[in-house]
Amino acid sequence: MHQFDLKDKIAIITGGAQGFGLDIAKRFLQSGAKVIIWDIDEKELLKASKEINNANLSFNVVDVSNYEQVKHTVANIIKKSNIDILINNAGITGSTAPLWEYDIEEWSKIVNINLMGTFNCCKYIVPSMIKNNYGRIVNVASVAGKDGNANASAYSSAKGGVIALTKSLGKELADKNIAVNGVTPAGAKTRILDQMSKEHVARMLSKVPRGRFLEIEEFTSLVCWLSSEENSFSTAAIFDISGGRSTY
Repeated sequence: MHQFDLKDKIAIITGGAQGFGLDIAKRFLQSGAKVIIWDIDEKELLKASKEINNANLSFNVVDVSNYEQVKHTVANIIKKSNIDILINNAGITGSTAPLWEYDIEEWSKIVNINLMGTFNCCKYIVPSMIKNNYGRIVNVASVAGKDGNANASAYSSAKGGVIALTKSLGKELADKNIAVNGVTPAGAKTRILDQMSKEHVARMLSKVPRGRFLEIEEFTSLVCWLSSEENSFSTAAIFDISGGRSTY
C-alpha cells in the first residue's frame, strides 16, 4: 500500500464516523495528518474515536445541511489552526421511488445534505485556504450523478450538482495552490447500501463490468492522492472509480 505524505496537514472529513469517511480518517492519520471528523451522529462519532484511539483525531457534531452550524464550527477551528484538506463525504441515498411518487420533504432532505452540505462546507472553509494559499478539496459524488439512477432521482440530481459545483469551484481557485476535485464511485460495501432495496442494489451491481462492488480501501487510496501535494496540477476534475460502469 502506497504511503502518502500528509504530515502536519489538518483535514476535515464530513460523514467521518463510518464507511468511506472513517476509512479515509484512518488512512490520513497513518499518513501523518491531524484529522477532524464531522458527523450528525454523536454516538457513531464517539464509537469511531474510541476505535481509532489517536491523539491526532478529534470530532465535531455537525449537520452539514445547517449552514449556521458549519459556519460556527469552522470559525472555532480556524481560530486555532489552518484547514488544509476538506473531504465532503457526508451524504444519504434516501428511499427509491419514481420521481412523480417521491416525497417532497425527503427530496429536499437528500438535496440539502448531499449538495447544499457540500456548498456550505466549501463556502466557509475556502476563504481560509485562500488566505493560506493552500488547500485540497475532494467532493464525493457518485456515478449516479453522471448516469442517473432510475427511482433515485433526488440522489442522482444532488450528486450531479456536486459534480458541477466541483468544476465551477475548481476553476475559480485554479490560480491558487488549491485543488478541487470530485470522485464518482460506484456502489461500495458500506452501510449506505442498507438504505436501498435489494432489487435496487442488485440493479446497481449488474451495471458494473468488474462484477463486484468497490472496496473501501480502493476508494481511500484515490482520495489520499487527490488530498496530497503530489496532486499539484489536477483540479476541477472528476475521477471515476466505478469498475468500468462509467466511461467518461
